[in-house]
Amino acid sequence: MHVTLRTLVRQSPAQVMAGFTRALFLSLAPPFPKLKLLRFDGCRRGDQVEIELQTGPLRQRWTSLITDDGVLPDGTHYFIDEGQTLPKPLRYWRHRHLIEPSPTGTGSVIVDALEYRTAFRWLDLLMYPAMWAQFAYRKPIYRRTFR
Repeated sequence: MHVTLRTLVRQSPAQVMAGFTRALFLSLAPPFPKLKLLRFDGCRRGDQVEIELQTGPLRQRWTSLITDDGVLPDGTHYFIDEGQTLPKPLRYWRHRHLIEPSPTGTGSVIVDALEYRTAFRWLDLLMYPAMWAQFAYRKPIYRRTFR
């Protein structure tokens, strides 16, 4: 299942990429499920991010590896995280973070392009609204952070 959200911000792609820090990661965490950050290496190839999700008494680990990063010829900065250890019911996770130059020439567009899978197509579909909401939650935070 694919989810893609776009957010226009005022800073350049290079400035936005530099702003993807531990502090930003923590500010992007939605109120539910509760998130505890265990490790944040950064957003470059080989870096890892490890969190613990807390839903009532249930605690699940999520470890992602940054598998690629760079700058494309058009000036788009990017990094990709892929799930290594995933909370149930997820079986696959790939999140492409693209920071594209704005079409107007000022600022940039942050693109959250994610792909996820569970064991069942019907469950993928059922989870779609929650996945969309988790990433829509980021839009005002991105705008505030990258004014």
